[in-house]
Amino acid sequence: MRDVAIVSTAQMTNVRREQRRNEVEMLMPVVQEAVKRSGIPKGDIGFTCSGSCDYLAGQPFAFVSALDAIGAWPPISESHVEMDGAWALYEAWVKIQTGQADSALVYSFGKSSMGDVPDVLNLQLDPYYLSPLGIDSISLAALQARAFLEKTQYTERDLAKVAVRSRKSAKDNPNAQLAGDFDLEKLLAEPYLVSPLRVHDCAPISDGAVAVVLAADDTARNACERPAWITGIDHRIEPHQPGVRDLSESPSTALAGAKAGVASGGIEVAELYAPFTHQELILRDALGLDASTSINPSGGALAANAIMVAGLTRIAEVANRIQWGSIGRGLAHATSGPCLQQNLVCVLEAK
Repeated sequence: MRDVAIVSTAQMTNVRREQRRNEVEMLMPVVQEAVKRSGIPKGDIGFTCSGSCDYLAGQPFAFVSALDAIGAWPPISESHVEMDGAWALYEAWVKIQTGQADSALVYSFGKSSMGDVPDVLNLQLDPYYLSPLGIDSISLAALQARAFLEKTQYTERDLAKVAVRSRKSAKDNPNAQLAGDFDLEKLLAEPYLVSPLRVHDCAPISDGAVAVVLAADDTARNACERPAWITGIDHRIEPHQPGVRDLSESPSTALAGAKAGVASGGIEVAELYAPFTHQELILRDALGLDASTSINPSGGALAANAIMVAGLTRIAEVANRIQWGSIGRGLAHATSGPCLQQNLVCVLEAK
């Protein structure tokens, strides 16, 4: 296995609605900054991979137009996943492992504000049995939250505590959309959005973009003073039909975490992609994280949730902390699909 590390990252400041720029204009400064920070000339980057969603963009092959932000001439080796950018990073990591490239640019973008996100996400459901019901992403999450609360010792107060902590942590994140001090009792007094979830239990709608540069072996060592080495990465999937699995648990996350090496301990920071408060608690339990691990110090998806971007952002946030020297080992998690259906875990370390 080749040693592969993240050598640079860049993010767009997440906003509720980006009205002035299209996706290409959002991406260009982010990609340029990530490449510049990497110290690797753009022409020397051997592979490019992106993550996005045509449903959000409202057009087929939206990733093709996004290549205008990268520059595809002279011709480049390029790929795309119709997934969160975390899965694009996984593809790039595999590409480097095969020896077909020594470095890679990975980016993702999402302009969620252009449509009704809960209704758009309905289109990812089973087209025969679930999607025709018109059930939206928040209602599905509420079913999961109810199953979780009834099976465990957690309460709605515990969910609200997650929201309060996340958005307080986001005050130190210049790229966050929602940040500040929230009163726990006032949050609990708010009406339900879909019981047992209130507005604070749900991630905001965000527009954003993120890019990272990966490099292998001496390419990474020469490019970066303190690379964030990917020492374990794995992703797993559960049944698409929510009714055939226990929604209160996430065995796919547990398995991906085990394969990525989480059980060896020493996780100082965990950035978990949890767009709903109860999902953070499910993920924390699945990964066996305790009070010694700082959870979502960036604020997580509850502070900014650009769809197709937020998972790769979790990886970038951990990588940044390693490069800054504030931690030595951390994990990042990404999810896709209804009710934590698909999960990826990435462990990063300084060496």
